[in-house]
Formats: sequence, C-alpha cells, structure tokens
Amino acid sequence: MIAPADLGRKGEDIAVIYLKKNGYKIYARNWVHDHKEIDIIAQQGNEIVIVEVKTREGDYFEEPWESVSMKKIRNLVEAADAWLNQKEIDMEIRFDVISIIFSDNVNYELTHFPGAFIPPVN
Repeated sequence: MIAPADLGRKGEDIAVIYLKKNGYKIYARNWVHDHKEIDIIAQQGNEIVIVEVKTREGDYFEEPWESVSMKKIRNLVEAADAWLNQKEIDMEIRFDVISIIFSDNVNYELTHFPGAFIPPVN
C-alpha cells in the first residue's frame, strides 16, 4: 500500500510522462491560487489544458474521475482563470481528467478524459 500523499505524487508523475509522450508541453505542476490547486497546466496545439489527476489503489466503488465534484470544478476554473490572467495568455482552454488506478506498487491503468467537463457559467 502506498501512502496517500505518495500515491498522488506518483500518479501526477506518471500523468506528466504520459502527457509529454503524447506531445503536450508542461507549463506547471501543483500551481496554487488562493488555496485552489491545479495538478498540471499544459498545452496541446492551440489549447491550454488544465489536468486534474485522480489516483487510486485497488478496486473502488467509483472511478477516480467520478470524484471530481462541482466544487472542485469551480475551483479549477477559478484557478485556471487566474493563471491565464497572470501569464497574459489568451488561448482556448480545456479541462481534462487523468485517472490512474494502481493494481499494485508498479502496475497501473491510466485513462485520459480530454474535455472531461465544460466550465459552468456563473
């Protein structure tokens, strides 16, 4: 069994390797704005991609991506807006979820959900 903090870090490391291998440019990891964190900020083509990584061990009743709540989505949107404004970037934005499920300390299944959600309009 992997400690929860180590599990999350390990999942994010795997997600970054996967994204780079698939042509994404990584801008930031664990970027925080006002206590709201974005796991990975990347670019694919002409889109900024905000990636939430959900990592689990073993069998659960829900898939990791299903634990992305409306509150988490609102926080990601707010933090992404702050990052774009801070960097003065005017590009399309997409929100992805990468789900990683470990069957043991080494073997895992990665599932990438591009465009996992559309930001809610407030």
